Amino acid sequence: MTALLALFARDVRTALRVGGGAMTGVLFFLAVVTLIPFAVGPDLALLRRIGPAILWLGALLASLLGLDRLFAADRDDGSLDLILMARTPLTLAVAAKALAHWVTAALPLVVASPVLGLLLDLEPRALGAVALTLLAGTPALTFIGVIGAALAAALQRGGLLLPVLVLPLTIPVLIFGVAATGAAVAGPVPFGTPFTMLCALSLMTAVIGPAAAAATLRYAME
Repeated sequence: MTALLALFARDVRTALRVGGGAMTGVLFFLAVVTLIPFAVGPDLALLRRIGPAILWLGALLASLLGLDRLFAADRDDGSLDLILMARTPLTLAVAAKALAHWVTAALPLVVASPVLGLLLDLEPRALGAVALTLLAGTPALTFIGVIGAALAAALQRGGLLLPVLVLPLTIPVLIFGVAATGAAVAGPVPFGTPFTMLCALSLMTAVIGPAAAAATLRYAME
């Protein structure tokens, strides 16, 4: 447990110190939210209708920032060999690194989403629904992303393939996240139905993602 906490703390410090950490993701999130209204025009009714989808899409793209270096940086400096040889199960070590990435890259997006939602003229009910669904759904994005990050570390120039590998797998999370927000604002589907599916996806990927990433790293380093 001490080793996992040390690994988690090291990744959090590294993410905050190198590349701006949370601020980079929030700035990218801001760029997406501000640019899309320029494309669709100044129709406030339209922005209110598609605003939750814009926020979810921006959060999805921003949460993937830095994933390509999640294991590649450890491979380059030799830390990955130490993690593989440690007594701590590799699956738990991968889960700790994924949690550190979520705290530094995804959690700030959840906090920033109500503020950025004001730029889309969203109502308070919609702002709360977006923040709640992002809080429940972004862990799934992270745990799906660690599988792509492990593949990126295993392959030369694998970071170029990361979006191609990860984005199709995140589509169900995006669908249920936007559906839950829409249900909270306008119905007619009860909010609990898509929100429960969103939570289930996060729990399922929390089990499958680290195990698949650990298996990929073991195979790559043999």
